[in-house]
Amino acid sequence: MNDELLLEIGTEEIPAAFMPDALSALKSLMEKELSACRIGSGAIETFGTPRRLTLTAAGVAAAQTDLTVEKMGPAKSIAFDAGGNPTKAALGFAKGQGIDISQVTIVATDKGEYICAKKHEKGAQTATLLPEICSRVIAQLPFPKSMRWKDLDIRFARPIHWIVALYGGKVVPFTCGNISSGDSTCGHRFMAPETVKVRGISSYRAAMEKAHVVIDQKQRRELITAKLNELARKAGGEADADEKLLQEVMFLIEAPYPVLCSFEKEFLELPKEVLVTTMKKHQKYFPVLDKQGRPLNHFIAVNNTAVKDPAVVINGHERVLRARLSDARFFYAEDQKKSLPAMTESLKNVLYQKQLGTSYEKMERFRALAARIAEAVNPSIRDTADRAAYLCKADLVSEMVGEFPELQGIMGREYARLAGEPESVCQAVFEHYLPRFAGDELPASDAGAVVSMADKLDTITGCFSIGMVPSGTADPYALRRQCLGIINIILAGKYNLSLAGLVAASAGLLAGKSTRPQEETVKGVLDFFSGRLSNQLTGQGIPYDVVDAVLSLGIDNITDTCNRIEALQQMKKDPDFEALSIAFKRVVNILKSGRPDTGVDTAAFEHEAERSLHQQYLEIRDRVRELMAQRTYLDALRLIAAIRETVDGFFDNVMVMAEDAKLRANRLALLGDVASMFTSFADFSKLSAE
Repeated sequence: MNDELLLEIGTEEIPAAFMPDALSALKSLMEKELSACRIGSGAIETFGTPRRLTLTAAGVAAAQTDLTVEKMGPAKSIAFDAGGNPTKAALGFAKGQGIDISQVTIVATDKGEYICAKKHEKGAQTATLLPEICSRVIAQLPFPKSMRWKDLDIRFARPIHWIVALYGGKVVPFTCGNISSGDSTCGHRFMAPETVKVRGISSYRAAMEKAHVVIDQKQRRELITAKLNELARKAGGEADADEKLLQEVMFLIEAPYPVLCSFEKEFLELPKEVLVTTMKKHQKYFPVLDKQGRPLNHFIAVNNTAVKDPAVVINGHERVLRARLSDARFFYAEDQKKSLPAMTESLKNVLYQKQLGTSYEKMERFRALAARIAEAVNPSIRDTADRAAYLCKADLVSEMVGEFPELQGIMGREYARLAGEPESVCQAVFEHYLPRFAGDELPASDAGAVVSMADKLDTITGCFSIGMVPSGTADPYALRRQCLGIINIILAGKYNLSLAGLVAASAGLLAGKSTRPQEETVKGVLDFFSGRLSNQLTGQGIPYDVVDAVLSLGIDNITDTCNRIEALQQMKKDPDFEALSIAFKRVVNILKSGRPDTGVDTAAFEHEAERSLHQQYLEIRDRVRELMAQRTYLDALRLIAAIRETVDGFFDNVMVMAEDAKLRANRLALLGDVASMFTSFADFSKLSAE
């Protein structure tokens, strides 16, 4: 007989950001525990609000599945004497397995006959196992931060106040800290604070609905979205309901009660980003936008409680936002009293990092680096990039960014516009922060891309130069993200840059600041880039051996490197590639003993296979070089592949390591010429067989 399981962990309000991963872990942990205990179940679902994590499982088996265990013992020749009587070894084995010697069977294996004990274990009742299972699941739930309370050893996101654990309508008895499981839950903290008993999943759902708790987060989301759209239309606009804010608000409440609010139109003079950030980031309000995406003087607040007089709540929200916007307007006005160059000069008094100097010194370094990159990317934007690099950190000392740090770059752009800077400079000031997180937009302009790469590379090289290398989860300057940002900017722009040259230049600009030898810093940064690029490409589904074969030759031009990886991946799909790879590996392996400095002497050829290989090499060599120079790598690889059968014939008919030193050197020189066509492309010895 199968039955249903209900588990609810009631707590103090858990941070909204913790909830998605916690609910996912709750489900996976229960699935893992039930599976490990051989307990079948139907669908497992998890639900959550700020005050509870809930799991329901239908069709949980009443007992474990039975288990037959086979345990091999000693060989038959050791277990029985010549008369067929059991030896001490056999008797000891049977006793150890808890069976009589008569129950031992003989099993034939590849190594001969052995005695075997077969034991049948009847599955235990699920009800007797669930207390321990539920305890383990709760104890293993992961949170970014956990806490202790009272004098208990238990750790959890927030203190636990109650636990509901029911299987088949009966309590699953266990204790977590000082809380014993039971059949009583709590409703909405304010609208239904009293406890209520439940008997199972259906009873629980009904109790929650009656107690003003929308237990299903997906349902809460739908309710919020529908009401946002309704209220926004009433205000003559559309709700700015981005996914991140919607998910956060969804886990801040147990039941949604949105209200439409407004603020004075005079605040619309503030930049859009200031208005939106103030509403979203600081107050968790949803802005209302017009058809052009501009804010209206309306916003929507989602309350957790129904009130008799909504006007009172609306007035409260409006008063809070009005104060925030008044502060923003004051800061905005104060900032305009100072010029951007004056703000930039103020960076001389701002410490960036005690060993790397002030923010002004950092700006000077990446400004010089930006000039070098601009020259390589697009010389026509050099002046734009230079001006943007000089101004891009100015807003760090502004009043607005001091109050709203997330507006850095955005305010720099706005202040640059107010100062009459060219739009290309204004945009680059903003874009140099991009990408700010995984999946974020990349700079749209070359100038923005140049300054962004320069700034990020200075940060990475600077940290490596003083030994601040990421390890484990420790990465205080987000060097991994900055590195991926540079990689993605280069690939998106298809920029052909010498990474080694840029890193060396960056390290040179740090002279007097660094505590490590420059060569060590450069190597460390290049290895770091290689590792990040490898992780990104393999994460996109490109086989590791293909990535490793190219990256093992070093990383310099990232765009070119990725083109080679793509070509090699395509070539590897060819049915004859494995045979080609084997041929290349044979060439490379035999050359490990050393390649002579002398050229090929055709007069020294003794075998037709030598002449054929040399002739075919000469026929394709120049074309391969031309294709490589044009970076049409797939065509080059396919042309090289034509030589494979000739290489096989060479190895089948020619003794490369001949006793005659001159003959051996000539054959190695021939193989060296052949190898030169592909060894600069990738290390084929790294490729694995499919």
